[in-house]
Amino acid sequence: MKKFSILAAIMVAAILGSCGNGTPKANLQNDVDTLSYAIGLSQTQGLKEYLTMRMDVDTAYIDEFVKGLNEAVNAGENKKKAAYYAGLQIGMQISQQMIKGINYEVFGDDSTQTISLKNFMAGFVSGTTGKGSLMTIEEASTKAHEMVATVKARVTTEKYGAWKKQCEDYMAEIAKKDGIKELGEGVYYEVLTEGTGEIPADTSRVKVNYEGRLLNDTIFDSSYQRGEPMKFRCNQVIAGWTKALTNMPVGSTWMVYIPQEQAYGDREAGKIQPFSCLIFKIELLGIE
Repeated sequence: MKKFSILAAIMVAAILGSCGNGTPKANLQNDVDTLSYAIGLSQTQGLKEYLTMRMDVDTAYIDEFVKGLNEAVNAGENKKKAAYYAGLQIGMQISQQMIKGINYEVFGDDSTQTISLKNFMAGFVSGTTGKGSLMTIEEASTKAHEMVATVKARVTTEKYGAWKKQCEDYMAEIAKKDGIKELGEGVYYEVLTEGTGEIPADTSRVKVNYEGRLLNDTIFDSSYQRGEPMKFRCNQVIAGWTKALTNMPVGSTWMVYIPQEQAYGDREAGKIQPFSCLIFKIELLGIE
């Protein structure tokens, strides 16, 4: 994940849910609770400086700022009210934008799942007031990054578990097929045409024709369909491709079978679902 880039951008733009007028108590019952708290706390880094320098909030009235997180009213000249109304403004932005962004980052397009707003706000408020934090902001930032990956992987596995098993079973059968050779790391290949030319290094720039298919025979990419070969360095592609190209003599055509671990893993890439094994016909035309 990109270090919560979406969240950092939102913070800089003064896009900082709201829940309750006091300081919520953290209740970390599961990984989503802990993730929620850690995100809430980590997002307060630099907040006091932002409030004082950009919003003219007197932090002596930080409790009024916290009260104001539930409402959205423009601040007046009174510093006490200004702090309160700043909270209202930021609270509305959290509710309307940040939580939606976090949920999409963690749960994708599954609108039935959400982080815990209560625990998010427990972390956010404790970081803002400097009171009762269960971890430092730096620890929270690290924990949030770690747990987004954990929760996202769990959610993705639940959604694509059946497809993942199909791909794993397919790769296990490929390994037993006559004429199949292994390149290591679960990558297999079958020689269609045996070339006699030079074998590229991982930094070599190569010229190839190829066609990529999924287990269900969906063609997701093809230089043949585009009508021209592709040129790139061997280390600029997925790991399974690099492994194949750096073992393949120029003039060869191989069928290459790549497990998800050597492809896109739990990421989605266009027509490629998470956990997809990939099947490529690769024709190595030359080294440039």
